[in-house]
Amino acid sequence: METAKITPMMQQYLRIKERYRDAILFFRLGDFYEMFFEDAERASRILDIALTSRNKSEEAAVPLCGVPYHSAEPYIQKLLEAGHKVAVCEQVEDPRTARGVVQREVVRVITPGTVTAVESLDARGNNFLAAVFRREERFGLAAADITTGEFRCTGLAEEQSLLDEIARIRPSEILVADRDRPLRSRLQKAFPRAHLTAVPEASFSDGAARRLRSGSGPEALRAASAIESYLEANAPEALKVLREIEPYEASRYLVVDETTRANLELVASNRGERGGSLLGLIDRTVTPMGARRLRQWLLYPLLDVAAIEERQDAVQALVDDFDLRRDLRSALGGIQDLERLAGRVASGSASPKDLAAVKEALGRVAVLRRRLEGAPSRLLASIGSRLAELPDVVALLERAIVDQPPFSLKDGNTIREGFDAELDEIRGARAHAKQWIARFEAAERQRTGIASLKVRYNRVFGYYIEVTRANIKAVPPNYLRKQTLVNGERYITPELKEHEAKILNSESLIEKLEQALFAGVREQVASRYAELRATSGALGELDALVSLAEVALSRHFVRPKVDDGLALSIREGRHPVVEEAMGRGAFVPNDCRLDPETTQIVLLTGPNMAGKSTYMRQVALIVILAQMGSFVPASEAAIGLVDRVFTRIGAGDALAQGESTFMVEMKETANILRHATRRSLIVLDEVGRGTSTYDGVSIAWAVAEWLHDLDARPRTLFATHYHELADLPQSKERIKNYNFAVREWQGEIIFLRTLAEGASSRSYGIHVARLAGLPAPVIDRAREILRRLEATSEIPEPSGAAPGPHEAPRQMPLFDTGDRRLREELRKLDVTRLTPLDALNLLHRLSEEAKR
Repeated sequence: METAKITPMMQQYLRIKERYRDAILFFRLGDFYEMFFEDAERASRILDIALTSRNKSEEAAVPLCGVPYHSAEPYIQKLLEAGHKVAVCEQVEDPRTARGVVQREVVRVITPGTVTAVESLDARGNNFLAAVFRREERFGLAAADITTGEFRCTGLAEEQSLLDEIARIRPSEILVADRDRPLRSRLQKAFPRAHLTAVPEASFSDGAARRLRSGSGPEALRAASAIESYLEANAPEALKVLREIEPYEASRYLVVDETTRANLELVASNRGERGGSLLGLIDRTVTPMGARRLRQWLLYPLLDVAAIEERQDAVQALVDDFDLRRDLRSALGGIQDLERLAGRVASGSASPKDLAAVKEALGRVAVLRRRLEGAPSRLLASIGSRLAELPDVVALLERAIVDQPPFSLKDGNTIREGFDAELDEIRGARAHAKQWIARFEAAERQRTGIASLKVRYNRVFGYYIEVTRANIKAVPPNYLRKQTLVNGERYITPELKEHEAKILNSESLIEKLEQALFAGVREQVASRYAELRATSGALGELDALVSLAEVALSRHFVRPKVDDGLALSIREGRHPVVEEAMGRGAFVPNDCRLDPETTQIVLLTGPNMAGKSTYMRQVALIVILAQMGSFVPASEAAIGLVDRVFTRIGAGDALAQGESTFMVEMKETANILRHATRRSLIVLDEVGRGTSTYDGVSIAWAVAEWLHDLDARPRTLFATHYHELADLPQSKERIKNYNFAVREWQGEIIFLRTLAEGASSRSYGIHVARLAGLPAPVIDRAREILRRLEATSEIPEPSGAAPGPHEAPRQMPLFDTGDRRLREELRKLDVTRLTPLDALNLLHRLSEEAKR
């Protein structure tokens, strides 16, 4: 395309687009954001909107599509979800007074990690922007939520720990150095839903040191600097919202890796839904801040007994005092997301509705603060002291903002009458001008005798007089024809145009003055951002505690004892999510006792569907609940601190990474064996089932022995269908057999769901297969094969030691053979006890069998 043929507006577009080539440019034209060329073609497909052309000439056609500026957020979110950045280019001068092309500038580049629009955010979760820096084998990780101001960083010594922590944070965007392609590739495979953004190596400097409250490792600091650099380039206003960087160590919290979070369904069910998860059960919060805080507590359980007991004391106080709990919950229920409201105030993007919501929230803060005076727990009293009522801010907003403000400042009537004398005067002049229009219309009807005469207004013609065609002959000479219609004519008069100028001028003055006054009020509120932020944090903490108290009462949870010991004792423990689904009366509770000195490993056997997996999960969930400060589903519990919960449960593959089900199982098991400590809780369900029988038995046996013989003696629940392992306690004194009992009745089995000491000898797998609906001929054939296998199995009886390392692996045969039976009988024969006659008779019988 020739440059001379490009219009001045398109030249402006191309200049701006050149600076934002990696983003889709939303170019403001009037009431629309327009996209051109490749941006338009790409966006029209993703957004499912019409692709048109700016020029009619086919040769000079410019692809074009657009979206309304006032409802652009859903479209922007779709583009972000499709992996694109969006650069928003606004008109920065008034089109009515501009000379030539209206000046435009990109005011913001929106990426998945820098979204601030309310409709694009999960109110009950964070939207983190993360950055990863690698130096040799050490990693730095930083995460920031620009809507809440959270900003933290940590150093990690190995890649798996990095991946686990990223999975816990769940960022929507991850910044990585453009030169580190191997790391980007691994992160993309591990987190396919996160947007990976390559940034220059220079972004990872140590410039973030000014935000640090205390020391942090150099890798963590460089990751934090990358976030600051990225925001400075793409969303500079967000830097006003970020707090000081908070260094933390993941190892100072109970570690729950991604595999364990998924296996235990902590924050999402196995279908990916919030319902059916532990979080879905315990979240009774009534504010977004509380929901986010509760989720954080669940993902970061504590390792400090004093801190755990402080939360427990607060929950206990709320459980015991119905009136206090009711009053707090009622006051919290009317508070909007003060944390994000404060962030929008600080960044200068708060709307009139936002300021009204801040005023309402602060009014309720005053009620909460008074109600927490003399609170019976130290934590509740501390929360009360951190709540800032800010009466000066409330008074300012009361004087400045109307009770029911519009969503947008452009809609007018935001500033309350009496707040500013100049604004009141101009509003009065406008009101008088409009009254003049009404009087003018009445006077003209009387003067002309045209009863249907109307004075109207539109943005194209301004004010005009409209007369129907039937009355045109009565129009006075001083009326100037402006427009001819099918049914009449439109006129103006010099007097009408004079007053039109006064009215329109007053509208413009009011709009500008309201904007200036509102900006001033918002700036005054923003000066108290630190107090608003601290108050919103205290509110979130209070809401989370009230939620835990509500759950404790409604679900019959009890306060556990948590100490620095290593014993774990639970009486009548229950799986809270399964219990809710079944009903409390239907769920059978069970005890658990783990102690590195006596009962380090509980070896669980029993039939399929008897409850082994539910039992092991419930023990892990009770530990996590206890260490987050919650009450637990049991009649009594004493928890020796756990530093990490490991799980190896279920069958799942990672075919995209070239890993079979068995490989995934073995990698998870290897991770447990490498990282288990004296304070770990290990949950192993069916280790070795992904391979052949003898291989599986050998691996399961060796794993159990390894865990038993470790100096650390990690507490372990080990479920298996390999009944051969039941002989392990004969040689390993800290392994104890337990099983889930069943009863057989008229060919059926009844699951008692009760844990009993001792080993089980049957799995009842064929019975479960029949319940699942396998065809009867298949079930009958399976039973026939099982009878043969049970009669001729060559699996050796365990002798108290694992199978030797040099034994050749053998597969269990499916069918008997005659020579096998002969060999088996000869193997059992004691020739020292045979008489000569017995020997002849035996030889004759065996000979006859061999002939057959």
